[in-house]
Amino acid sequence: MTSSVASDTAQNVLSAAQWELLAPYLVQVSLASSEVLFAEGALDRNLYLVEAGSLSVHYQDAKERIRLALVGPGSIVGEGAFFAHRPRRATVQAAAPSRLWCLTALRFSELANRQPALGLALVTMAGQVLARRSSDSRRRVAST
Repeated sequence: MTSSVASDTAQNVLSAAQWELLAPYLVQVSLASSEVLFAEGALDRNLYLVEAGSLSVHYQDAKERIRLALVGPGSIVGEGAFFAHRPRRATVQAAAPSRLWCLTALRFSELANRQPALGLALVTMAGQVLARRSSDSRRRVAST
């Protein structure tokens, strides 16, 4: 997370100590190439931090599958549903073997109650990614 240079990367607003406090709230997720993380229309609110690999963000229209973005290490996916409490707007699938860290809405609530400053820092980090994606017309729709 701390070494990515992607344009929509999560800026490293967390200190090493904060990452250590966050770790127990996260669940590691490993995806094989082509494995789907979540599908368009899914109702979960999980937020995923991408540690390694790459993820294809796409949707299927009546004629073809349209890739919206390719997300790599240091970024996040799931920020749209995490904030909006709405169904997923796109499908996210591993373009290569990938390792992510999942924060469920329930675990985030626990985190925010027990470590409010850390919860705020994490939301700020996710909000920065969402704002960057919203300002790029090609990636705007890729907020999942």
